[in-house]
Amino acid sequence: MSRTPHEVQYVTLHGHRRAFVKTGQGPVVLLLHGLGCDHTTWEPVIDSLAKRYTVIAPDLLGHGLSDKPRADYSVGGYANGMRDLLTVLGVDKATVIGHSFGGGVAMQFAYQFPERTERLMLVASGGLGPEVTPAIRAITTPGFHQLMGVLTLPGVRHVGMAGMRALASAPCKHTRDLDEVAEIFDSFKDPHARHAIRHVVRAVVDWRGQIVTMADRAYLTDAMPMAVVWGSEDMVIPVRHASNAGALAPDARVEVIPNAGHFPHKDHPHRFARIVHEFIRSTQPAAYSRARFRNLLKTGHASARPTATVTALPSA
Repeated sequence: MSRTPHEVQYVTLHGHRRAFVKTGQGPVVLLLHGLGCDHTTWEPVIDSLAKRYTVIAPDLLGHGLSDKPRADYSVGGYANGMRDLLTVLGVDKATVIGHSFGGGVAMQFAYQFPERTERLMLVASGGLGPEVTPAIRAITTPGFHQLMGVLTLPGVRHVGMAGMRALASAPCKHTRDLDEVAEIFDSFKDPHARHAIRHVVRAVVDWRGQIVTMADRAYLTDAMPMAVVWGSEDMVIPVRHASNAGALAPDARVEVIPNAGHFPHKDHPHRFARIVHEFIRSTQPAAYSRARFRNLLKTGHASARPTATVTALPSA
């Protein structure tokens, strides 16, 4: 699939510049990247998806080419920002796909704005269990900002990135995602980016792991098509969290891709695009009902017992 960079557009919301890519025609698909990444993490699948859908892939505030102000970096704040971006772009509803931290934002968006969410897809998502790699927990520790300031000095940074990229090419599942980690590491050379990432992580992670979860509100997705995609060799967030999603969400479609790490959309872009298309093709957009939402909130549970379809896709 094409990895040709797409034209980046900008819009200013609440005084802060937001970067995004918008391409294609058809029903809208909103792609939300993970912590420390930006819209380019979706480059391997954007062109394929754009053949059938209008693809919007923003750089979340504090990431990529978007501004990095002293601001609200909570998942709720990010969900508000995505609502405002879609509003400015004239988009009423979208299928929302979130990767890693972006999955947490996608869940929050669906919770806050169900009337604007047609479907929800979580890709190696946060918010489905407490476990997370120690490298992310380390971001919340004292001295992280100063240490990264030293490690991202020009000479040191280039050596470190070269080493990570070399390890990423090795046939080892523990190092397969280091090329993406190298890009995140490179972004830390900007002190504003480091501050933003630290605020993001502190909002969702403490020394024991993830503190934001969908478990207490999963029943609210009762009327919304939901899919979960995970790489079987994810070293960042354990693949068993995919089963957690299946147990929590009504009629969730859970697919585990063998020989894929924390970035299954990059490890197997063709297959990932097919999964997205099949999910959209085979489901009807959610129809928001204020009365039903109100009844769910009053009773505190879904009207039907959650079920899940779990599929392990064959290796390439």
